[in-house]
Amino acid sequence: MSDADDFLKVANAGRDAAAVLAPLPRAAKDTALHAVADDLLARAAEIVEANARDVEAARSAGTPDAMIDRLRLDEARVESIARAVRDVAELPDPVGEVIRGSTLPNGLELRQLRVPLGVVGIIYEGRPNVTVDAAALCLKSGNAALLRGSSSAYQSNTVLVRVMQEALAGTEVPAEAVQLVPGTTRESVKHLMRARGLVDVLIPRGGASLINSVVEESTVPVIETGVGNCHVYVDADADLELALEILVNAKAQRPSVCNAAETFLVHAAVADAFVPMALTRLAREGVTVHGDERVAAYGGQSTGVTVVPATEEDFRQEYLSLDIAAAVVGSLEDAVAHIRRYGSAHTDAIVTRSQKAARRFVSLVDSAAVAVNASTRFTDGGEFGFGAEIGISTQKLHARGPMGLPELTSTKWVYTGEGHLRTSGGTVIATGSDAS
Repeated sequence: MSDADDFLKVANAGRDAAAVLAPLPRAAKDTALHAVADDLLARAAEIVEANARDVEAARSAGTPDAMIDRLRLDEARVESIARAVRDVAELPDPVGEVIRGSTLPNGLELRQLRVPLGVVGIIYEGRPNVTVDAAALCLKSGNAALLRGSSSAYQSNTVLVRVMQEALAGTEVPAEAVQLVPGTTRESVKHLMRARGLVDVLIPRGGASLINSVVEESTVPVIETGVGNCHVYVDADADLELALEILVNAKAQRPSVCNAAETFLVHAAVADAFVPMALTRLAREGVTVHGDERVAAYGGQSTGVTVVPATEEDFRQEYLSLDIAAAVVGSLEDAVAHIRRYGSAHTDAIVTRSQKAARRFVSLVDSAAVAVNASTRFTDGGEFGFGAEIGISTQKLHARGPMGLPELTSTKWVYTGEGHLRTSGGTVIATGSDAS
């Protein structure tokens, strides 16, 4: 059987499973999710063992430490993944929710309901936790999931999907509602991207090259999850000690994730006070600063910190490492202009004591999330109370920002009449054979 045939078999099974899953009540889906969580915990050693093979292969291939951190699973991380599945089970079921409803002047009762998208394909890089997070969110929202992780996590993903399918086998949810796209080659990705009619929507999660490739080549509708070139802007009216803590947290707390800060901007009025503080503290955290000329001037003998001269590309970079770009700006408007030019519309933050400046920043910055006096690290489905997220969308159609359960649904219109007929003269009510 060819790779294309293997994919068609999986995709058709997913479509059949989606039809069974869509009308299931919340209780059936929640029972299935708890069964998945139970089996993840019971088989944690098996999962960690498979993951260790992926990690060892990644190390041998010279994979950067930041990417290995994303790939690695241990028992604590498996426990966290299982806990996230239980958290999803506790969330309200969006399916069937009435978004709008009314009785029209002609007497028709009209409702707009949330319904599952159907078959959701997810293409993602070396983060095996996404395998479970995505599956859980798809199941809870009534969707079948076709998962295509990177080849670097193939051993981990294979075991995780097997564990989930075997857990689902004892529930009302079909085991085929969660499937791994067969194959590890580029061709298997293309099969998924070209499966219009079998797959209802595609969600890429990963770096710019992956996302751009999926958006440009897919015939399946795509929800674009964006690159995280996030900014922290320190305003002229900022509390500088507070700004320093926010900056360090945004950059160094976990640098390998998309909501980590990749650039900080400092108003010229506070640059003399703030930049030396920031360079010293960031150096202590192991962060390399790529600064413009004005930031670089604070390095060297004045602080004992080496600043790498920033290039144009540095300001566009999603480092995902202990690196950050930096610039001094003349005004809030200059900071916004910088963000517009180089940012990815993911998350951008302002630190200021001025409510006027905060309101202006929020109104001018066109990003999926804008933070005021808080770290960029809070742009996350779990932190927002949505449960595990499927991704963070930076596009403007259908969904934007952290995508939880409601963002994995579409809608249908239902209208109910009593024999309503539309005629050229308006509405008439038909009478049945038992009418008096």
